[in-house]
Amino acid sequence: MKQSYPVLPLRDIVVFPHMIVPLFVGRDKSVAALEAAMADDKEIFLVAQLDPAEDDPGREDLYDTGVSAEVLQLLKLPDGTVRVLVAGKERGSLDGVEEREGYLVAEVSPVEEVAVEGAEVQALMRSVIDQFENYAKLNRKLPAETAVQLAELEDASRLADAVAANIAVKVSDKQALLVEQDPQKRLEMVFAFMEGELGVLQVEKKIRSRVKRQMEKTQREYYLNEQLKAIQRELGNEGEEGDGDEIAELTNKIATLKLSKEARTKAQAELKKLKTMAPMSAEATVVRNYLDVLLGLPWGKKSKLKRDLVEAEEVLDADHYGLEKVKDRIIEYLAVQARTNKLKGPILCLVGPPGVGKTSLGKSIAKATGREFVRQSLGGVRDEAEIRGHRRTYIGSLPGKIVTNLRKAGTGNPLFLLDEIDKLGQDFRGDPASALLEVLDPEQNNKFNDHYLEIDIDLSDVMFVTTANTLNLPQPLLDRMEIIRLEGYTEDEKVEIAERHLLAKQVEAHGLKDGEFELTQEGLRDLIRYYTREAGVRTLEREIAKLARKALRRILEGKAESVVVTPENLHEFAGVRKYRFGLSEEEHQIGAVTGLAWTEVGGELLTIESVTVPGKGNIKTTGKLGDVMKESVDAAFSFVKARAPTYGIKPSLFHRKDVHVHLPEGAVPKDGPSAGIGLVTSIVSTLTGVPVRREIAMTGEVTLRGRVLPIGGLKEKLLAALRGGIETVLIPAENEKDLVEIPANIREGLKIVPVSHVDEVLRLALTETLAPIDWSDADELAAHPPTVVQGIGEPLPH
Repeated sequence: MKQSYPVLPLRDIVVFPHMIVPLFVGRDKSVAALEAAMADDKEIFLVAQLDPAEDDPGREDLYDTGVSAEVLQLLKLPDGTVRVLVAGKERGSLDGVEEREGYLVAEVSPVEEVAVEGAEVQALMRSVIDQFENYAKLNRKLPAETAVQLAELEDASRLADAVAANIAVKVSDKQALLVEQDPQKRLEMVFAFMEGELGVLQVEKKIRSRVKRQMEKTQREYYLNEQLKAIQRELGNEGEEGDGDEIAELTNKIATLKLSKEARTKAQAELKKLKTMAPMSAEATVVRNYLDVLLGLPWGKKSKLKRDLVEAEEVLDADHYGLEKVKDRIIEYLAVQARTNKLKGPILCLVGPPGVGKTSLGKSIAKATGREFVRQSLGGVRDEAEIRGHRRTYIGSLPGKIVTNLRKAGTGNPLFLLDEIDKLGQDFRGDPASALLEVLDPEQNNKFNDHYLEIDIDLSDVMFVTTANTLNLPQPLLDRMEIIRLEGYTEDEKVEIAERHLLAKQVEAHGLKDGEFELTQEGLRDLIRYYTREAGVRTLEREIAKLARKALRRILEGKAESVVVTPENLHEFAGVRKYRFGLSEEEHQIGAVTGLAWTEVGGELLTIESVTVPGKGNIKTTGKLGDVMKESVDAAFSFVKARAPTYGIKPSLFHRKDVHVHLPEGAVPKDGPSAGIGLVTSIVSTLTGVPVRREIAMTGEVTLRGRVLPIGGLKEKLLAALRGGIETVLIPAENEKDLVEIPANIREGLKIVPVSHVDEVLRLALTETLAPIDWSDADELAAHPPTVVQGIGEPLPH
C-alpha cells in the first residue's frame, strides 16, 4: 500500500532500517520537510542523491530505493542548520515525487522483506560476525562494543543491514546493499566488502606502526641528546650558550675562520640545512662531514718561510752528499721566492733511478724552506676521483687527496711531494694524469675545484715537487714541470754517503754501541764493488744492515766484544761475492765488445759477442733484442758488407759464412740504437780475426755511412763504465758538450775519447790496424765462377 512522506535527500550517507543516525540539515527544502514531518506523524522518507553536489535535487537526482524513518529528535542551531536524530524503519521504493509548500513529497511503496532460514544462512551469519570482529579491531573509528552488539542479532536481514551501516564503503556500494532484498545475498556482499577493506586496514596498520616506531626512535634520540647536553653543562664542559653544542661550534667556526666569500656562503647554506635535519639522519651525517672538511682546511693559515739561503744550503748539504746541480737549482728557486715573495714558477720534477734520494731530497727542501712536508704516492692510482674527489651524491663520498693532504698539513703553503708520478694508471674510471694538469699548472691552480667541496681552492702558495724513475709521462704533464735529473752516485760518493749517513743509521737501528761495530773504508769499497751494482744506495744500505746483524749476533753470543769488518773478513759477514769488479775479460777477445746501456735503474755494461758459422751471408741475433736493436744489427751488418775491402775483409767471405750476434743475459729484454758502433766493431773483429781491446767500452748509434750519432744517458753509462773497471770509453763526438755536466771524479777516472766515424772506433778498439785490400769484379768472378746452365740441343753427359 502506497504512502506519502516528506522527502529528506541525503548527500553522502545511506541509512538502513533499524539504524539510528544523527544528521545535519541545512538546505531550505530539507528543513521544511523536517518541519512538516514533525507537524504530522514524525515520519519522513530518507533517500540518497546520485550526485552529492546537487543542491536542489529532483526525481531524476535520487536513487529509487530509500528508507522510511521516524524523527526522534530535532534541534535548531544558531547558524540556521538543524541537527536531527532519525531511526530507520523499513525499505521503500520511490514511485513519484512532487513539490508541496516548499518541500518534496514522495509516493512510496513498501518493500517486502524476504525470510531466509537454514544452516547455510547461520554459517554465513557466523562468518560475517567473525569477519566484522577482525574488521572492528583494525578500524579505530568503530566503538569496541559494536561487534558485541552485532553478535547478539539473530535475524539475517537485520545483521546484514547493521554490518552494512558500520563498514566504510562507497555510497553506491551501500545503496546496492539497500536495494538487495535477499538477506543471504546481502550477507555475502557485506562479507566481500569487508574482505577488501581488511587488506587496506592491515596495510594502514603496518604504516602506522612503522611511523610510530620511527617517531619513538627520533623522540628518544632527541631526549637523550638533550640529557647529554644537560649533563655536559652540569660538568662544566660547555657554557649556557652551548660552546660544545655542534651547531653553535660550527656557527662559531664559520664566523671566525678567514673563509673566502664563496666558501662562507656555501658553509652557511649547509649549516642552515643541518639545523632543519634530524641529528642522526643519514643526510645530516653527509652535511656534517662536508662542513668538517670545509672548515678543516687551513683558511688563512701559512707557515713562516725561511729566507736564509746560506742556512738552506747547509741543510741540503747536511742531508745529501753530492747532487750539486740539483742543490743549485733549489737554492736558485728559493732565491727568487725570497726576493719576489711569490711562488709562481715551474713545478720541480726529480727524475732518477731508485735509491738516489729523490723522496728524501723533497723532505730536505721542506726543511730548508720551513714548509710543512706532505707526501702523496701516486703509484698505481687509476681513479681520477683520487685527485679531484668524489661528487657528493652518496653517503661515503670523500674529497680528493689534494684537499685531504692540505687539511692534514694544517697550513696553506706546504710542500707537496707527489711521489712516483710516472706510475699513474689509466682505465675506465678516468685519467688521473689529466686531472693533475690543473693541480700542477701555476696559471690555473689558484682556482682548483674539488668535486666534493664544489668551491675553488687556492693552491698557488703550495710548492709542488714530483718524483719519477722515467719520463714516461703524458706530454702536457711534462710541459708543466721542470725536469731535474739525478743520475746516480759514483763509488767515491757512495763511500761518503755510507760514512756520513748509512753506517750511523744502521748502528742505531740495530742497537749497537760505540766501538762495537766498525766497517773500514777499504771494506766499504769492497762491499760496494763486489756486492752491489746500482745507481742509488738502497742495496748498499741493506748490505750494511746485514753486516750489522751478523756483528750483533757475534757480540751477543760472546764470540767477540767488537767487530771490525775489513776486505779480508768481509766474506764471513756478506757471503759469496755477487759481482766481478774490474775488466770483464782477462785478455783481448775476438768478436767480444763491451757496450754501455741505459736502464731505469742506472747504467749497465752490455757485452756484445759475435761469431761466424758456415752459411750464405745471413745474420742471426739472439739475446731477446727489441725491434730497434735488431734494426741496428741489420744496419751494422750492411755497413760492414759495404765497406768490407776497406777493413781487409774479402766480400766472397759473405757467400760462405753467416754471422751470429748474441747479447748475454738472454732473459733480459734489450732495446735501443746506442749499441751501433759496438755491433760494427764486434762483426768486423769476428770477420777479420783481430781481437778487441778488453779495457775499452763504447756507446753510439751508427748510420749506413759510418757516422756516429749522439746518445742519451751519458752520465749513467760513464758511471757504469767506472763501476766496471773500464779504462777507456768511446763516445759520440756530439756528446762531448755534455762532459761539462759530468762530475770531475768520473772524468778523471776514465779516458773519454770522442769519435765521429766508425773508422776511428775500429782504429782505437782493435789491437791491430786493419789493412785494406783491393777487390775487383775479376776477383769476384774468380771467387765465384758463373754456373753453366745446360742448354737445349747440347748432348747430355753420360
